[in-house]
Amino acid sequence: MNDPFALVALGIVMVRPGVLIITTPFFGGTHVPPQIRIALSVILGLLVMPAVQVPTNLSAWAIAVLVAGEVVIGVGLSMAVRVLVAGAELAGHVVGFQIGFSYASLVDPMTGVRNNMLALLYSSLTIVTFLGINGHHALLRVMAESYTVLPIGAWHIGPSMLSAIVRLLGIVFLLGVQLAMPIVIVLLMVELMLGLLSRVAPALNLMVVGFPVRVGLGLLALAVGVQAVPGAIARYAPAALEVALRLAWNPR
Repeated sequence: MNDPFALVALGIVMVRPGVLIITTPFFGGTHVPPQIRIALSVILGLLVMPAVQVPTNLSAWAIAVLVAGEVVIGVGLSMAVRVLVAGAELAGHVVGFQIGFSYASLVDPMTGVRNNMLALLYSSLTIVTFLGINGHHALLRVMAESYTVLPIGAWHIGPSMLSAIVRLLGIVFLLGVQLAMPIVIVLLMVELMLGLLSRVAPALNLMVVGFPVRVGLGLLALAVGVQAVPGAIARYAPAALEVALRLAWNPR
């Protein structure tokens, strides 16, 4: 193997772990310096290269196709974390809207976009929980094992991709609803109570009284309901990892 091809082979091998690093929140968030992300990608590429077989005598078009497939596989594997964070953020958005915190927003350091403060809380708890259950180790092991299941150049679009995408979106919705539902039910009862109070005392200004009551009871319900986030993330993490691997690997 000559030196130019060795560099090309290393570059192809680095694509899958590099994309995984960039697109995973705790590895590739905007809070992580680019130097660290590049270093992690290079280290992972060097570690897996001895066990990876790269096709030889490739044209420029074949290399582009291989790189595109590796990018798709890396993104598919990162979806295991992305769907958990998205489901937690969905719950945070719903809860924040119900309490009344949607009037204010912060800049999410993970994505750089404006986000609800409760969505930030839920997403941060998700990341901490995923790291606490060694989910990042499992993600790296799956990435290394994916070269055995899906060697370089073997990726293709299969019928299982659509079902995997549907299941990933289902995990987002189910996780978000399960995390937000207890607090939404409490706030619904608060709204019913305020509605009855407005009928009993029509002269009462509910715009002044209702908001602090809604916020106070909502924060109490949040203090209790947020304790269920780690358990829910630990329960959904294996399923999300399995579906993400199914998204990356499309058997014929």
